[in-house]
Amino acid sequence: MSDAPFDLSRSDTNSPTSEAGENQSNGSGSWLPRRWRPATGAPDQQDAGLGSPSPSPASPSADAVQAAPRLHETAGAATHLYGDADVVANVIEELILETRKRDLLEGVEQGREQLLDQPFVRSSHWDTVWQQIINPVTSRPRQPVTIIVVPRSCGSTTLALRLLAEHTANNTTVVKLDADWQTPTKGRLPLEKAHAYQLDLKHPENDRVSADFLNALSQHATHLRDCRSYLVLTVAQDLWKDHRLSDRDGIQVVRLHEAPDAQDVVEAHLNGYGYSQLVTSLRSLPKATASLRGLTAVAAVRAAHTVVMAWKEHTHTTSQQSLAQADGESETQSTLEERIIAALTDWRGELDSLFGETNSLHTHDNPSLTVEDRCLLLALAVQQSAPMPVVAHSAAALLEAIGRSTDAPGAATGSSPTVSALAGRGMRRRIQDVGGRVDMQDTVVFDRPAYGRAILEYVWDNYDLMRKPLLTWLVATAQSADSEDHAVAALAELTVRHGTVDYLTTLSELVGGSHPQVLGAVMESAVRNEHVGRLAWEALYGWAEQKTYAPAVIALCRRILEDSSADTSLAKRAMVRLRRVAHKNNDDAVVTQVLDAFDALVQHPSVAQRLAGEVHGWQQGKVSARGGALAFLALMTVRRDGTPWLVCFPPPDIDVQRAVHDLLSCADTAAQVISRLTDWIRSCADDPGAYTQLREQLLPALRGHNMFEAGMKLMNELRGISTAEGVSVADDFYNHLVDSRLRTVFPLEENIA
Repeated sequence: MSDAPFDLSRSDTNSPTSEAGENQSNGSGSWLPRRWRPATGAPDQQDAGLGSPSPSPASPSADAVQAAPRLHETAGAATHLYGDADVVANVIEELILETRKRDLLEGVEQGREQLLDQPFVRSSHWDTVWQQIINPVTSRPRQPVTIIVVPRSCGSTTLALRLLAEHTANNTTVVKLDADWQTPTKGRLPLEKAHAYQLDLKHPENDRVSADFLNALSQHATHLRDCRSYLVLTVAQDLWKDHRLSDRDGIQVVRLHEAPDAQDVVEAHLNGYGYSQLVTSLRSLPKATASLRGLTAVAAVRAAHTVVMAWKEHTHTTSQQSLAQADGESETQSTLEERIIAALTDWRGELDSLFGETNSLHTHDNPSLTVEDRCLLLALAVQQSAPMPVVAHSAAALLEAIGRSTDAPGAATGSSPTVSALAGRGMRRRIQDVGGRVDMQDTVVFDRPAYGRAILEYVWDNYDLMRKPLLTWLVATAQSADSEDHAVAALAELTVRHGTVDYLTTLSELVGGSHPQVLGAVMESAVRNEHVGRLAWEALYGWAEQKTYAPAVIALCRRILEDSSADTSLAKRAMVRLRRVAHKNNDDAVVTQVLDAFDALVQHPSVAQRLAGEVHGWQQGKVSARGGALAFLALMTVRRDGTPWLVCFPPPDIDVQRAVHDLLSCADTAAQVISRLTDWIRSCADDPGAYTQLREQLLPALRGHNMFEAGMKLMNELRGISTAEGVSVADDFYNHLVDSRLRTVFPLEENIA
């Protein structure tokens, strides 16, 4: 095995590489590919003057043939060019130059029939806006670009998608775009023939519309018209501040001022999802319908789900035997009507009395609760039904979290804890006073989830100083990172409802380092929510470079990528943040966690393809070296028909030999790749054909500069493995790699590891 410098005259596919960051230059010996140059030969041909201080033009050879221009012939259809072309010939119906396709916004294609089947309500105001947008003669939008300025949570996204589904041609593809940008830019907008795009602009910082953007959008509208495509932007009203924002050529601006009637929205969703019987019950309950007045479209949809939840609770409860009270009397179960009313009531009146003036002792003529009982009520709101000791411990933990003594309520100053506990009201009495009950097995029953949610929101809205302790307590209360855990569900509710930048920052500071799995589960709900999703992803991007929060980012991204039903945009964002964790963290433990995540995820075929893309990007110099290296290590564990995938069926855009060489020559990855190469060889040793193929693939990678130590370590690891003919694999590799004149100097038996 030679230690001579690598010969630059060899094929570029076998050139050695070094681990580089994202900003590595394309210098001598670099693994970055050379770009195509107009009117030159093959793309791998080096410039004659490369590295010369004063290059001079080379005299053309007498036999030289002038390079012919690259000719691209079209078939008359829409023509998409990627890269350079000197001549485009034939009949060109439409030419779209896509030189920045990697930078275009991505989206999810929407099924037209599915959009038309979804519940939809149009009020008279919506009808007016609808008529402003649609040309009655053509039944198409009047302009290629429509901008709907609207208050938040009014249902403008639903309006825009439904309008495009109804008033575009059947062969037009409807796409909901994801505004993954730092500022609105015309160059990021996709342009395809017969497409109808919908884009929400709601981010308080990244989506502010400017007059310059509208001017550029007017030019984009011309191209949309030529492609028979459309774009509908829904812009939050608070982002539309500039007085220069108005109609432009090709752009129509309309204003939506209010949501449809909330009761109509609730009934439409109940009918649409098979709960028509609940509509009759709802209409017969004046108290319930009164609670719906004035709700936004988002809140109305949430109310519909709440009604269904109340019905399911009622069905479940009535199928069970009634629980006995402590005095032996059976309790009358709540009727469906009572549950619906309770579920839709905001409870603010009752909670105002429970959280009234300061009250040091409980009295039945004063409904205001003591601070201890308020902590107990919060514990019940989260736990719902649980053993009484669990409820008592949770309430005491919350009391401690806000800085108060855990002594029993109402106890005299200076009393011992035992005396204080005995002198105060018993736990059963306190539970009954806050609306719960205790059965014969000392299990607390608080079957009021809608009321519990209202309690949490009430405390959050009215007690600013309680917010940090409340978050800390909820995370500490979580028993698992499962979304079904009561504390995790409560945190997710608060995050979706109050997921501002400040909230997410506070949440990460309080719980990111101590409970990363819980934080990851909570953030999963946030990134999937259309209202706070972008803010959550942005926060995760910042967290990815911090060692403390990296485990939470890894946990979330694993959950997203393991979900085969996740949208493409979600999976892409998860992969970007995993890559950032690997690139920005030098801590060995964090890097190991990323590799463990890749090893687990690579068993999913869709994720394996994404990791293959990471390796390709690494070898093209487009993504970080560490992320690409970890992705390749993970791909080394994939088997197809019992054999290593990268050996028998490598992706065409991955240079396996080059990747193995790079990883072996780097001290940070040599041990890991040697271990996985050993597994490759062991799995192929019994098959002479497969073993020979693998050996011939690995030998070029093991030759060259800085490969002596790595090669010797690999051969030491191969001891004990034999081929089908009984030949030692270690000896076989040794005989192929080490020159016979050097074997006495560097015997295989010497373990230099």
